[in-house]
Amino acid sequence: MGGDGETIVVIEDDRNISDLVALYLRREGYRVLQAEDAEGGLAYVDRDRPQLVVVDIGLPGALDGLDVCRRLRADGGDVPVVMLTARDDEVDRVIGFELGADDYITKPFSARELVARVRAILRRAGSPPRAAPAVLEVGEIAVDTGRREVRSGAAVVALTTREFDLLTYLALNRGLALSRRQLLDGVWGDGWYGDERTVDVHVRQLRKKLGDSLPLTTVWGVGYRLG
Repeated sequence: MGGDGETIVVIEDDRNISDLVALYLRREGYRVLQAEDAEGGLAYVDRDRPQLVVVDIGLPGALDGLDVCRRLRADGGDVPVVMLTARDDEVDRVIGFELGADDYITKPFSARELVARVRAILRRAGSPPRAAPAVLEVGEIAVDTGRREVRSGAAVVALTTREFDLLTYLALNRGLALSRRQLLDGVWGDGWYGDERTVDVHVRQLRKKLGDSLPLTTVWGVGYRLG
């Protein structure tokens, strides 16, 4: 047990999957609200202010899971989101992370693994932020940790929450070759159960958004080094 009554909204139209996920989460002490479509799930979010949302990408109706994530991230919303999908398509994975999803799980999945990931995300979300200099500068890039703003030269570059955290962690460890596991532990939280490819997806997004101004090197057989 360890949920301490934290509220989780599960948005999943397959009742069998929804009930199984809810069963395992409730066993851990979480309060679970189940919705079968986006509108119902978003209504729960507005009313109950959950600590985390689990949402299937393929929902019935006008809004799918990506739309839900987009709505949750509108106006700076930061509730953690775990996305479920029947497709192991990297395009979906990139879009989900671009919209600010915290994790991505492909069906069929182990309910125990999902619970472990939820627990790790909530533990990370509740941890006090690591102290860091107000502004970290790497070449042309300035990472303002107080404003949570990144500039490349004079231009502000929009990053998702996880992209910003990854860039900050790399900047704090400038010059060091960090393995994917080290980056997962440092950014996603110690004990995170996700696929190490998640790091590669986020690195590609950073490179795409920051371009040649980002001095990020792939260290073959190890991971990545900034600066």
